[in-house]
Amino acid sequence: MTNTAQKKTVTLTDNSTGKSYEFPVIQGTVGPDVVDIRNLYADTGLFTFDPGFTSTGSCESKITFIDGDEGVLLYRGYPIEELAEHSDFTEVAYLLLNGELPTAKERSDFDYSMTHHNMLHEQLAYFYRGFRRDAHPMAVMCGVVGALSAFYHDSLDINDPHQRMVASHRLVAKMPTVAAWAYKYSLGQPFIYPRNEMRYAENFLHMMFATPCEPYKVSPILAKAMDRILILHADHEQNASTSTVRLAGSSGANPFACIAAGIASLWGPAHGGANEAVLNMLKAIGSTDRIPEFIRRAKDKNDSFKLMGFGHRVYKNYDPRAKIMERTCHEVLDELGMKSNSLLAIAMELERIALSDDYFIEKKLYPNVDFYSGIIFNAMGIPSSMFTALFALARTVGWISQWNEMMKEETQKIGRPRQLYTGAVKRPFKPLHQRE
Repeated sequence: MTNTAQKKTVTLTDNSTGKSYEFPVIQGTVGPDVVDIRNLYADTGLFTFDPGFTSTGSCESKITFIDGDEGVLLYRGYPIEELAEHSDFTEVAYLLLNGELPTAKERSDFDYSMTHHNMLHEQLAYFYRGFRRDAHPMAVMCGVVGALSAFYHDSLDINDPHQRMVASHRLVAKMPTVAAWAYKYSLGQPFIYPRNEMRYAENFLHMMFATPCEPYKVSPILAKAMDRILILHADHEQNASTSTVRLAGSSGANPFACIAAGIASLWGPAHGGANEAVLNMLKAIGSTDRIPEFIRRAKDKNDSFKLMGFGHRVYKNYDPRAKIMERTCHEVLDELGMKSNSLLAIAMELERIALSDDYFIEKKLYPNVDFYSGIIFNAMGIPSSMFTALFALARTVGWISQWNEMMKEETQKIGRPRQLYTGAVKRPFKPLHQRE
């Protein structure tokens, strides 16, 4: 834990007893200071009450920093805009896992590891066939990722740094295959095996859309767009799914089980399903002529309609990822000859209004990363059922980086939140014949 800043403290006074208690304030390298309340209960007999943990620092981390007010996202100190422009996903994956950008030798070795861990055990093909064809891809991914622990016993010892590294590489390398096979299974098409000569995003798109019948060439523009999307979604601090991975890991669960737990948490529509909701909203609006009607509905407190893709739980400024996603959206639609795409026209007009309307400006409802990603996936021919699966594919490296960081902490202990109990007090048991 970082040192206290000039021994700064916060004093808590109990008005009922007149007693005061001092708690140290800990300062990070950047961002808000935190009050260290680890001794709160021991000193005062009190707990804090913070539903959703929105004012609670659950851990110390060196991986990702977000400044929601300024619209800043840093991976290991590097701005997301620079990484998306100058790097690729495997290099960003190395950065998140190891803390520094790789040297040429480290990059070569990491690429080799990603390439040679991308196949799934052949028996897992039979595991897929145990699901119904109409099973949601996230259900399949939860099951398959959890089942990896039954196939890779040589990387389950969480106390062995080498085995943790091997498990981490396996998860990041295999997730494109896991996701693409879930999609192929839903179509009733043959599984396409990974190709070692292809880069990460290109390989994923090839496994998604190729068939054994004829050669399939992945567009470099689409591969670059997918690579950029994966970078933008690779990590996002202590969100619900990342916190789930850390909480599961705190019990000593194996990394495959922890990532499966993260996938399950991401599946929730309030977390990973936002881009699908944006696409459905744009389809519901139908044309730019109807936008004013939906804007009025969004402002009406008595109307349940909400504009999806605007605002963010953390960002109170323009989501830095959204600007990159907008540019990527235009590149993809140009490549596919869909520049006059009606959904994009609606999206751009919605964005123009939101950035100039006093209502949206006052409430800081700026477009977020989900606003354009659904349009991109739709244009690529990726069905909406796969949107969250792609999110899980990208976020796996963030999850496993956070898990690795937690496993190295000397102070790491099992997560055990407390509660404010409001149920019945102690009462005697009544036999059935005495109950009325």
